[in-house]
Amino acid sequence: MRLYAVVWWLGFAGFTTLMFVWCVLLLPMVVIDRRRRVYHVLTTCFWGSAIYALNPFWSLRVEGRAKIPWDGRAVLVANHDSLADILVVAATFRPFKFVSKESVFKVPLMGWGMRFCGYVPLRRGDRASVLAMLAACRAWLEREVPILLFPEGTRSPDGIVQPFRDGAFDLAVSTNSPVIPVILAGTRDALPKHGLIAPLRSNVRVRVLDPIHPADFADVAALRNHVRSVVIAEKLRLTSELESEQR
Repeated sequence: MRLYAVVWWLGFAGFTTLMFVWCVLLLPMVVIDRRRRVYHVLTTCFWGSAIYALNPFWSLRVEGRAKIPWDGRAVLVANHDSLADILVVAATFRPFKFVSKESVFKVPLMGWGMRFCGYVPLRRGDRASVLAMLAACRAWLEREVPILLFPEGTRSPDGIVQPFRDGAFDLAVSTNSPVIPVILAGTRDALPKHGLIAPLRSNVRVRVLDPIHPADFADVAALRNHVRSVVIAEKLRLTSELESEQR
């Protein structure tokens, strides 16, 4: 298993290097593609889906991708179990910007490519950074580009959906953007929070749900609590379906 993990990470690093070269070659297109929607699909989305496709023992299925608008405001919120989460959400092949830890943007090649795509950095615990992140997200939404956030703030240590923070829901309310839940199942097994050994086999499912409109709720807290209850219920359902398929 350790040998397989070494081979997997070497393959990951090699493919990421190739994808960075691809990102650089395509960079001139952002002169026309100012919102970097097509650029995002041709780089991040291709990279994320290819990581799974290149491993014949890994399975990834995405449902409901068309619910994410190609051109329009939306705040995507996903449960967060693994480093693999952003890879599988990218496999929706829909345009969005996502928020990630500032330190990830400093990772050679991958972090540089994230900056090319216009993703949003965040330094945890730094109020100025939080305000800058919210301003950047609001600017993308005003340009009709969806934003993806993980409202738990960090990866769940045990697979249980953690309390949601207000940021995503403040954005949705202040910009009158629908909240679109994105449910992930199986990513925790693909790449555990406290481990770097990828399993030989991995089965992951992504399910995009119908939009939830902020105007239907009294305040940010009511919207946040409703969305979290929807995410919890659907994750349980999707996990059960995945387990049934594996029997």
